[in-house]
Amino acid sequence: MSPVLTTLRALSPESLAACLTAAVAAPSVHNTQPWLFRARGPEIDVMADLRRRLRVIDPDGRQLAVSVGAAALNLRVAMRAGGRLPVQRLLPDSVHPETLVTVFPGPFSPPGAGIRELAAAIGRRHTSRAPLCTSAIPWQVQQDLIAAAAAEGARLTGCAPVARDGLLALTRAAEETLHRDPAYRDEIAAWTGGPASRTDGVPVAAFAPRDATARLPLRDFGLGHPQPRRPDGARFERFPALMVLSTAGDSRYDWVRAGQALQRVLLTATVHGLAVTPMNQALDVPALRHLTGGDGAGRHAQAILRLGYGTPGPVTPRRGVDEVLV
Repeated sequence: MSPVLTTLRALSPESLAACLTAAVAAPSVHNTQPWLFRARGPEIDVMADLRRRLRVIDPDGRQLAVSVGAAALNLRVAMRAGGRLPVQRLLPDSVHPETLVTVFPGPFSPPGAGIRELAAAIGRRHTSRAPLCTSAIPWQVQQDLIAAAAAEGARLTGCAPVARDGLLALTRAAEETLHRDPAYRDEIAAWTGGPASRTDGVPVAAFAPRDATARLPLRDFGLGHPQPRRPDGARFERFPALMVLSTAGDSRYDWVRAGQALQRVLLTATVHGLAVTPMNQALDVPALRHLTGGDGAGRHAQAILRLGYGTPGPVTPRRGVDEVLV
C-alpha cells in the first residue's frame, strides 16, 4: 500500500455497505451483474466476475467491462455523496487482470447539490422498454447528458433523422441475425424469466410489450420462452430519439471508462425525468458494429440509447452485497 493510502481513513462499515449497495444497483448487460468487490483497508477493488460473461454476444468481454465500469461509477457517486472525494485507478493490477478499478476514499469534503441528485437517482434508475412520449428533449437537457459523458472521457452524440434511421435499420438487421442463432436463443433464455426468487437476469415483467407496428426493434427478451406473458398492441413512438456513446479507443481501459460514462449519463437522465432504453443489438454483431461508430472517424460505439419521457421500468432483481463481496 502506498504511503498516501496509509494516511487515509477507510470507510466505516456503514459507509462501505452504502457504497456497495449503490454499486450493485448499476445496470448490466442482460442484468448479469458481472461484478465482485474486495475491500482492502481503505481500497475497494471492483472486479469482473468472469463466470457471468455472455459468451455469444460478448466473447471479448467488452460489455462485461462496461457493466463493471457502471458499478464503479455508482460506488464513486455514493462515496462522494457520503462526504469523501473518491480516487480511482483503472486496470491497476497487471497480475490480476480481473481487477478493473480500484477506488479509495480521499479527503473529506461536503458534497454539492449535483452529486446528491445523482446519488438519489441511483435507486430510481430503471431501464424502460415501454412506449415513450414524443415530446422533444430540451436542448439544455441534451447538453447536460453530453457533459455527463464527457466528464468520464466519452462522447455522447444525438442522432439526426438520417443517422437515426440508419441506426434503426442496423438494429433491425442485428435483431434478425441474432434471432437465427440457436446459441443466442439459448443464451438469452438462460438470462430471462425464471422463478420470482431469482436475483439476476431479466424478469418477464421487464420484457418490452409487443410493438403493434413492428417498427421499433427493441431486443426480444421473450425469444427463449414459448409463451411469454406480454401485452400486445403497444404503439411506440414513430421517430425515437437516439444517442450514441462512443470512445476514441476500443481497449479494456476504454470499455471501463465507457461504462462509467454510460452510468453518469443514465443517472443524469433520471434526474431530468427521462426514461432510457439500451438498443445495442448492432454492437453484438461484429459485422455491423463498425458501422455504428459515433460521429467521427476512429470512434467506437459502446452504447446506443433511446431516450424520452415516460414511466421508469420495473425494478429488476439484484444480488445482495454479501454475494458479491470477496
